[in-house]
Amino acid sequence: MTGGAGFIGSHLIDLLLAEGTWDVTVLDNYDPFYPRETKERNLARHRGDPHLKIVEGDLRDAAALDACAEQPIDVIVHLAAKAGVRPSLEDPAGYVDNNVGGTQALLEAAHAWETPQFVFASSSSVYGTDPNAPWNEDDCVLRPISPYAATKVAGELLGHVYSHLYGLRFIGLRYFTVYGPRQRPDLAIHKFARLILEGQPIPVYGDGTTSRDYTYVRDTVQATRAAMDYDATPYEIINLGNDRTVSLDRMISTLETSLGRRARRTSLPAQPGDVPHTWADITRARELLGFEPSISFEAGVGLFAEWLLEEA
Repeated sequence: MTGGAGFIGSHLIDLLLAEGTWDVTVLDNYDPFYPRETKERNLARHRGDPHLKIVEGDLRDAAALDACAEQPIDVIVHLAAKAGVRPSLEDPAGYVDNNVGGTQALLEAAHAWETPQFVFASSSSVYGTDPNAPWNEDDCVLRPISPYAATKVAGELLGHVYSHLYGLRFIGLRYFTVYGPRQRPDLAIHKFARLILEGQPIPVYGDGTTSRDYTYVRDTVQATRAAMDYDATPYEIINLGNDRTVSLDRMISTLETSLGRRARRTSLPAQPGDVPHTWADITRARELLGFEPSISFEAGVGLFAEWLLEEA
C-alpha cells in the first residue's frame, strides 16, 4: 500500500489488520503537506505489529520500491499522491512529476513483480466542469480544471495501458470528498471545525451554494477493500460517493450543530480550480462492489466532531 500513513490509508490498514489474514507493507514518504506527527499518530496503534511493515521512501526511488518487494505482493493499493487542488495551481510541474511519475513507476514495478491486482485512488475532480450530473463513469468527456485533477486522469489512463499490455487488473476508484476521523487538516470540514472551535472566522468562497458529494471514510474504505477482491473484468473505473449532495451552507450549519458553536464567516471570491458541484452516480459501485453508503452526513459529521474534540 502507498500512502498508508495518511487519512484513508490508515483506516484501510485498521481494517486489513483486523481481518487477521494480511501482511501489509506500507510505502510512505511522509510528505510535509501536513505535519509528520499527524501521520505518525494515524499508525501509532499498529507499531510493533508483525503483520505491518513500514518503508519510508519515494515511489520514484527504485531502492524504496525494492524494499517493499521482499515477498510476493498480491495486490497494490495506490493511495499516495501530492494532494490538494489549489496548491497544484502553484506547482503544476511538481504535481505531474510526483503523481504521474510515481504512478508510472509503481505500475512498472507491479508488472515486474507480476502483481495481479492494482487499486488506484482517483478523484471526483477528474470530472471538473462536466454539467451532466450526477456524474457517470461512462461520460468520457472529462473536463478537469486543475493540475491535480489532470494527474488523476493520467493515472487512470496509465492503468489502462498496463492492463491492456500486461494483463494487470486495474481498478480506479474515483473518491468523492471523503471525510471523518483523521481527515487531512487542510480539507474543509476539518479546517472549518478547528476554526470554529478557536473562535476564528471561516473562509467561505463564493455564495455558499456550492455543493459536494461527501462520503464517510468507513464507507470509502469498505468499498476499497471490496475492490481488492474484484476480479470480473481487467479494467474498471468506479465512482465512490454518497449519491447525494450537501451545500456549503448546510455543511457549515451541520458542523455548528455537532460542535455546539456558531461559526463566524468571511466571504471571499470563488477560487480558481474549485468545481462548483460534485455528485456521484454510484450504480456501478453498487453492481460491482456491493457498495451501499451507510452513514448519513449528519451522523458522519457527528462522529468526526467526537474524534476532533477528543484529539483537542
